[in-house]
Amino acid sequence: MKTAIVTGASSGIGLEISKVLIRNQYKVYGIGRNFTDTGLSSEAFARITCDMAKTSELAAKINEIKNHNDIHILVNNAGVGYFGPHEELNPVKIHEMVAVNLEAPIVLTQLLLRDIKKYAGYIINVSSVTAGKSNTHGCAYGATKAGLTGFSNSLFDEVRKYGVRVVTIHPDMTKSNFYRNAGFREGSPEDTYLLPEEVAQAVDMILNQREGMLISEITLKPQKHQIRRK
Repeated sequence: MKTAIVTGASSGIGLEISKVLIRNQYKVYGIGRNFTDTGLSSEAFARITCDMAKTSELAAKINEIKNHNDIHILVNNAGVGYFGPHEELNPVKIHEMVAVNLEAPIVLTQLLLRDIKKYAGYIINVSSVTAGKSNTHGCAYGATKAGLTGFSNSLFDEVRKYGVRVVTIHPDMTKSNFYRNAGFREGSPEDTYLLPEEVAQAVDMILNQREGMLISEITLKPQKHQIRRK
């Protein structure tokens, strides 16, 4: 069975992407902090508990997985965001965002790239619409996502000749627990947010394109923009 690794797989977008991969006949190693409420029961889903901000611990887990599996897909989905005036953040929060949102995807890609090149597989990076715009009260978070998108674009040009598909997904506000650290959340009307399964549907489309054709970037937005204070 082909194997995929999905970060941030314990809930939200990562969990829904894992379900899509399983339906496409992949074995999924899901990496997350807490799988207590996952609710996904499948022999094709292996739970790997890990703190993504601890790079050496994460690398050890990945090396263990790849020693026993042929990795065809890497989905860099895990993300963390802290929002507010930049002066009100602290070094711990800034380090966590850089480590999880940017450093971890770059490191995981390096560890797995030879395997993925061998099988002409996929690297799917879940970035954010914030990657391409100014982010008042979220400049550090936006910078990490801009970095991830830039990395994806350069990596695609580097590995496309080997048949590796590198895709960046830019979701707008999604109804999940991502905004647990923010003073705001998605709007109330259904046309003001995305659902995690809708982002996962983009992955399903990516996997089922004609061989030789690639959609390298996808931006997903709700029809209307609205946030509400907590």
